[in-house]
Amino acid sequence: MSHTVIAVGRLKEKPYRQMADEYLKRLSRYGKFTEIELPDLPEPANASPAIQEQIKEREGEAILAKIKPSDYVIALTIPGKQWDSPGLARHLSELATRGKSDVVFLIGGSLGLSQSCIDRADEQLSMSAMTFPHQLARVMLLEQLYRAMKIQSGERYHK
Repeated sequence: MSHTVIAVGRLKEKPYRQMADEYLKRLSRYGKFTEIELPDLPEPANASPAIQEQIKEREGEAILAKIKPSDYVIALTIPGKQWDSPGLARHLSELATRGKSDVVFLIGGSLGLSQSCIDRADEQLSMSAMTFPHQLARVMLLEQLYRAMKIQSGERYHK
């Protein structure tokens, strides 16, 4: 099984990059975990809703270009389903059992995901009802994937 995180925006701040790299390193012992960073497009000051939508759509096109038809896609959205950590571990295990061997997680830029990305997704996942910066959401997702792999492997992981 492979897992890919496609995210708009680079992790520019060193602490975020270090944390993401650490979790990717830890995850490597559980299978193939890949991170794809796509450039976020500049947002003009006081951009109109129409301009914001155009930016999201262009970022969405770049995301969709990285997805294969056979990928099982999980979009990170605020209204998505919320799992606790054991539930996410079970869910990912069930996906593998159902033959969903390539799972792709989508994280939008500062404006969120385009509707075309949400429509392509097989499901939506919410980290919380709260809004987080997309850089932090990526680190949180990687940590939760690491926790899920530890749970699936029957290894101890602090609660």
